[in-house]
Amino acid sequence: MKISIERGALLKAVSQAQSVVERRNTIPILANLLLEAEGSEVQFRATDLDIEVVDKAPAQVERAGATTVSAHTLNEIVRKLPDGALVTLTADAATGRLTVEAGRSNFSLATLPREDFPIMASSDYDSNFAAPAGLLRRLFDKSKFAISTEETRYYLNGVYMHVADGDEGRVLRCVATDGHRLARVDAPLPPEADGMAGVIVPRKTVNELRKLLDDDDAQIAVSVSETKIRFATPEITLTSKVIDGTFPDYARVIPVGNTKRLEVDASEFAKAVDRVATVSSERSRAVKLALDEDRLVLSVNAPDSGAAEEELAVAYGDERLEIGFNAKYLQEIADQVDRENAVFLFNSSGDPTLMREGSDTSAVYVVMPMRV
Repeated sequence: MKISIERGALLKAVSQAQSVVERRNTIPILANLLLEAEGSEVQFRATDLDIEVVDKAPAQVERAGATTVSAHTLNEIVRKLPDGALVTLTADAATGRLTVEAGRSNFSLATLPREDFPIMASSDYDSNFAAPAGLLRRLFDKSKFAISTEETRYYLNGVYMHVADGDEGRVLRCVATDGHRLARVDAPLPPEADGMAGVIVPRKTVNELRKLLDDDDAQIAVSVSETKIRFATPEITLTSKVIDGTFPDYARVIPVGNTKRLEVDASEFAKAVDRVATVSSERSRAVKLALDEDRLVLSVNAPDSGAAEEELAVAYGDERLEIGFNAKYLQEIADQVDRENAVFLFNSSGDPTLMREGSDTSAVYVVMPMRV
């Protein structure tokens, strides 16, 4: 195999693919990228056996062929090459080496046989549809903060993507929860997505997917089966196993009778929570909200480290209420608000609190209170 490729295109493809490669591998081949050159392009493939990324880049292919090379080493080399350099990659099967040349730089890297590289079996997908990148980005960005990191409840270690009934008809919905907070985000249902089975997309896949969704104009081809999900653009294909488990009935957690309504500037609120939480104890991170007529007092009282208090002007007209929360959870929920105002709906100091953006009900968040 021998190819010449512009450094920028090579770096983009290699860094995209190598990000799924784990730093520590008991199986040596999993630390490698599979390079396949044919026609006028080269394909970079990486896998951790649960996720597979295939990235294509245009190249001048002098000799078609394939080899595998250390993903992180190749990425570091290309990253350090000068901008605009033309990089030549030459694989020599006899010596088992890949030569990387650019200007006066020359590297010789060890390779492993391409036959050893595991290719994720392609499955038959039951549902295929296209969705705008911006729509998928909003769904996953606004929900992923609530993904659980507790490995024992593995079925919560991802975002549950499914078709549901929203306020104005059928929607594509993403839900994540860790038992302390919950995010439920709706988007218009793309054509042909109606028959899609609900799947739990793993946390690592959600993070990798984010790199495909930067271009607002891009259409992402989504394919779903019971065991796998695939997201594809013309250049990149991301295939992942889905979590084999049943997502809990989240609708039961979302309160419907909360009537005490607080409206507050979302960014001011997040900053105020951050400021008073500076003195909170690392363990509990507790912050107290005291609500009265158009007034919110945020306070922290940590005997070991000190106390803090801050007052905000808000819109609130119900009876006096004191309620405590984990400061980190409050901040993360407030950070999801794209509009100016966040609306909190309370019931009592012991009941879950609902939060949404202004009058928009397409994104709803629930946070459990704590004793302070």
